[in-house]
Amino acid sequence: MASASFVKLNAASSSWMGQKSSLGKRSPGSSTRRVSFSTRASSYTDELVQTAFDYLFELAYNYIAWDISILKRSGIIHNLFLKSIASPGRGILAIDESNATCGKRLASISLDNTETNRQAYRQLLLTTPGLGEYISGAIFFEETLYQSTTDGKKFVDCLRDENIVPGIKVDKGLVPLPGSNNESWCQGLDGLASRSAEYYKQGARFAKWRTVVSIPCGPSDLAIKEAAWGLARYAAISQDNGLVPIVEPEILLDGDHPIDRTLEVAEKVWAEVFYYLAENNVVFEGILLKPSMVTPGAEHKEKASPDTVAKYTLKMLKRRVPPAVPGIMSRTLLSVLCKRFYFKLLLVKYGIIEKLDLIYRDNHVDLRCSLSGGQSEAEATLNLNAMNQSPNPWHVSFSYARALQNTVLKTWQGRPENVEAAQKSLLVRAKANSLAQLGRYSAEGESEEAKKGMFVKGYTY
Repeated sequence: MASASFVKLNAASSSWMGQKSSLGKRSPGSSTRRVSFSTRASSYTDELVQTAFDYLFELAYNYIAWDISILKRSGIIHNLFLKSIASPGRGILAIDESNATCGKRLASISLDNTETNRQAYRQLLLTTPGLGEYISGAIFFEETLYQSTTDGKKFVDCLRDENIVPGIKVDKGLVPLPGSNNESWCQGLDGLASRSAEYYKQGARFAKWRTVVSIPCGPSDLAIKEAAWGLARYAAISQDNGLVPIVEPEILLDGDHPIDRTLEVAEKVWAEVFYYLAENNVVFEGILLKPSMVTPGAEHKEKASPDTVAKYTLKMLKRRVPPAVPGIMSRTLLSVLCKRFYFKLLLVKYGIIEKLDLIYRDNHVDLRCSLSGGQSEAEATLNLNAMNQSPNPWHVSFSYARALQNTVLKTWQGRPENVEAAQKSLLVRAKANSLAQLGRYSAEGESEEAKKGMFVKGYTY
């Protein structure tokens, strides 16, 4: 996976002015496209909105009826924070590698690519004690979603016990795109609705669809349009079946191009993505975005510093991500419920208004998480930390695969006696990225293994 980020969006209205793009029909002299769309009122959308409103209403009512300190001790506020993917200091663990890719990882420690070995490795990761302190979501491959521990406990239940939200990779992989410059397109739309419904029943609550864009290959207008349209169709289908879609047009690290070229391509790609999301009536407040970190090509002669990567990535997001309106619902709802002045004073005194605002922002405003790609473990963490050094409109966190697992795998070596040590190394990396999400990470004391790059030219996932 290339370095990327995810953003949770909140739509302020039912229309949005699209960004300029090279694709699609326009009237003469027009530089923008206006897109109007209606929000789909699916059963899942109604359920989520109703649940959120009822819970806040009940919470406020209970504060009137009971002593606030009792509810604080009960952990009701803390549990709300834990159930959010956007929890402060937490991010996503990506273990959605295909069986073939997982086999390559196992081969690096001389293990055969069997279901037993894949299950053993994933059990090591998912049963790590205390993982939920730093991880809020985990993306599964289909096989993993239906697997259990050797003791018979479902992996999904292992996550729930740690307050981690289960996710699922739903695409069927990349294949050559006819008529392009040796580029690819992502397959998997056929049968996606029925598969998504089954994933929801199994416990998944968000989805991932990985499509890629190659800068050395152009990218061609055809490839960009295909990537954007496929992501939009997948997002709409996922939402109709109760899954929050991660929208991820991955800008591959391959190439020797400068960082400005990456920025140019990323802006063009995201303009198309948002246009087609709107065309497909995707509910913006119910999606996660993963924009790639804006970096030079992996083979470029000059390497960008973490501060430069952060500057360019945030610049791209500010130019392309639609505006969101944070915190309006929670403030308005509390103003209606808290008509009695003394009650409002109590809410302020005990910090409840502030906490509810944070809960709302965690669930309804922009959310962005970075993916590690071919960066080293330490480099991925440093770049994330740099993005959290100054205020920005998004909750900036991580969604890492290799940058969380590389040292873990090498520590484990497939030996049962190494499981505990491997789990401790996972917590070390997870904690480092937790600190980076809070802007408090320091690379001091990082191992040499954590500093080794993991870029693979022409990497397939």
